[in-house]
Amino acid sequence: MSVRTDTMGGVSNSSLSPLPASDRPDVTARLRDALLGASFTADGLLELLGAPAYAALARSETVPALRATRGDTPLETLVRLFLLQQPVPHARVAGVLPVDTCVVSGWLVRVGDEVAATVDVRPYGGPAGEDWFIVSDLGCAVGGAGGIGSKDEGVVLGVGGASTTLAGITVRTPVTSALDLGTGSGIQALHAAQHATRVTATDLNPRALHITALTLALSGAPAADLREGSLFEPVRDDETYDLIVSNPPFVISPGARLTYRDGGMGGDDLCRSIVQGAGERLNEGGFAQFLANWQHVEGEDWQDRLRSWVPRGCDAWIVQREVQDVTQYAELWLRDAGDHRGDVAEYQARYDAWLDEFEARKVKGVGFGWITLRKTGAAVPSVTVEEWPHPVEQPLGDTVRAHFDRLDYLRAHDDAALLAGHFKLAAEVVQEQVGLPGAEDPEHVVLRQHRGMRRATKVDTVGAGFAGVCDGSLSAGRILDAIAQLVGEDPVTLRDRTPAQIRLLVEQGFLDPAR
Repeated sequence: MSVRTDTMGGVSNSSLSPLPASDRPDVTARLRDALLGASFTADGLLELLGAPAYAALARSETVPALRATRGDTPLETLVRLFLLQQPVPHARVAGVLPVDTCVVSGWLVRVGDEVAATVDVRPYGGPAGEDWFIVSDLGCAVGGAGGIGSKDEGVVLGVGGASTTLAGITVRTPVTSALDLGTGSGIQALHAAQHATRVTATDLNPRALHITALTLALSGAPAADLREGSLFEPVRDDETYDLIVSNPPFVISPGARLTYRDGGMGGDDLCRSIVQGAGERLNEGGFAQFLANWQHVEGEDWQDRLRSWVPRGCDAWIVQREVQDVTQYAELWLRDAGDHRGDVAEYQARYDAWLDEFEARKVKGVGFGWITLRKTGAAVPSVTVEEWPHPVEQPLGDTVRAHFDRLDYLRAHDDAALLAGHFKLAAEVVQEQVGLPGAEDPEHVVLRQHRGMRRATKVDTVGAGFAGVCDGSLSAGRILDAIAQLVGEDPVTLRDRTPAQIRLLVEQGFLDPAR
């Protein structure tokens, strides 16, 4: 797919508005100062709109926000202009923004005696309280119940749940180089710019690269190296990175209709290609983190399918968060495009085409989830594929990093070394005893995390007792010897059978090595 573009004057394809100039840092800086001066921030919006209207706006439902901005304060003016995309009298905007300069540079357009925004500008709070702004096409901040605001193939969306999920799970250690593959509106590049010396952002859609430049500049972030092209094509053969992130066009669809979501490859080949291609572009110890969809094919184990994607020389942690049957999946993305509000016959034909595609591929469902790779020199990489549909605590970047650190520890310690090691019970782990009321002994004991992945795991009485004593002061072997004496069990036998349970508790984050 291609988009007709004029890089100096903005993109001029079909129904999409021309974009503001990306080569006027003086104008962008003045606009940013004016937005901040009017408290046009995530906190300012919450205070003005109230929690219900603010939450509705995140779903692209505008009626509550329209009702909350019937005054004429500077903040109400900016909400009407940039978030609700309502024309506002020129004189009113002139009291808040350098309006004529914004018109000349393309941020605003004259409509009689009023001005209107050419792009959606949405406040976004950074992880350390930064005041950022995400630029996207009009009516396309996050989609919403009515679908996206434009069906143009080159439309650029703003921040949705997938974007924030990826931002939350990404490992945020300082790195020299980061690659944002398929940058869209630039949110991942914006996050990466806070901890990477150099950020490269790629996209097949030149309009997305233009909008990413606007997002970074308006947020006061360093510029990224912006490159046009598909997948890893813009990356030179000799370039490697410490961090690769991608929220790719992962939708498994019967055609390449919308650049932001439809990858144009058959089935889940696009996601597979990205994962497999990342290994050779990672530096040793580097992370690659993706959101992805994958097919559940009749007669095939979905976990084996994903294991086959993992490139050589990489550890992997793959988490399936949700599975939809093929009808649910088709309906989700038809609604995303707003097809359910159009011609009935056309909607049914698109739906039928989706089911034909799945039937031809023997697909019975589609999984959604996260894929994290880490480049390792280990002789035998570790690949964990699991299903975890339960609530987690975002951000998870530290949890992801700690998962791979624990893998390194377990790989370096055989059972004898494990028993000589010292461990601490992780923070906010509680013990639950499950059984009938009045019973002398519980049926089983559950350890439950209140942080990170919020896992729960069954343990026997030895495992529960062992975890409860772990404070880093005694070795695992010494603790087991004491437990054996208490329960009247042979200590050698207990030492022989317990390391597997200790490994599981370490791997899942219930116990941390006391280093």
